[in-house]
Amino acid sequence: MSVKLSVVIITFNEEKNIERCLDSVKEIADEILVVDSYSVDKTKEICVKHGVRFIEHPFDGHIQQKNYALSQANNPYVLSLDADEALSDQLRSSIAQVKQDWRYNAYSFNRLSSYCGEFFPHGSWYPDRKVRLFDKNKAEWGGVNPHDKVIVKEGEVKHIAGDLLHYTYRTISEHIQQINYFSSIAAQAAFENNKRFSLLKLLTKPFWRFFRDYFLKHGFLGGYRGLTICLLSSVETYLKLIKLWEIEKNHQKSE
Repeated sequence: MSVKLSVVIITFNEEKNIERCLDSVKEIADEILVVDSYSVDKTKEICVKHGVRFIEHPFDGHIQQKNYALSQANNPYVLSLDADEALSDQLRSSIAQVKQDWRYNAYSFNRLSSYCGEFFPHGSWYPDRKVRLFDKNKAEWGGVNPHDKVIVKEGEVKHIAGDLLHYTYRTISEHIQQINYFSSIAAQAAFENNKRFSLLKLLTKPFWRFFRDYFLKHGFLGGYRGLTICLLSSVETYLKLIKLWEIEKNHQKSE
């Protein structure tokens, strides 16, 4: 069954990334929809130049924004991307084939992320399997902010060939800033989901995260990049837990 495909992207101040993303999908998209959180850079100007549907909508959270974007897509078959992602040639070809013979409710593929200018196919970063191509009537965004994921309600997920290229942190400083930002969101989400601080977890989970990613998942093959990524991932785990403790203490004081 041949289908029409909506490519759905959420943005906020993505002038450095959005054009690459749009160029990578234009050959396979029947509709490109960008839902923007009132960017103050050139994101809107670039999107308008490319002729996409551009909607501005307040940002209530990663999961909420992505589900809103799905609701605005004209076609039930969607490819949901972030602005700092782009399709590899092989993945674009695979998606084009799926469009001509859509058989499953959802499709997954590997994501290959860059780090400080080079792609990093090691550790927990690869293969980073993602479900991003799906029938929006059969799946939706879920998970825990900021780590959203597609939840397929029913049916088999088919894995297809090709990498989703993720142009992540250009510098280590960017990585550290994002860790601080994401760990705060994750700690607040954990508190709202009735998770509570544990000293045992604080003492064990960061060390386990490093051991798993660096040794068991072969992050060491990435040289100093691998060491840096695994260490900072461990720090992020620590920060999520200690910020949860801080939120709990502040909540108790306010009661």
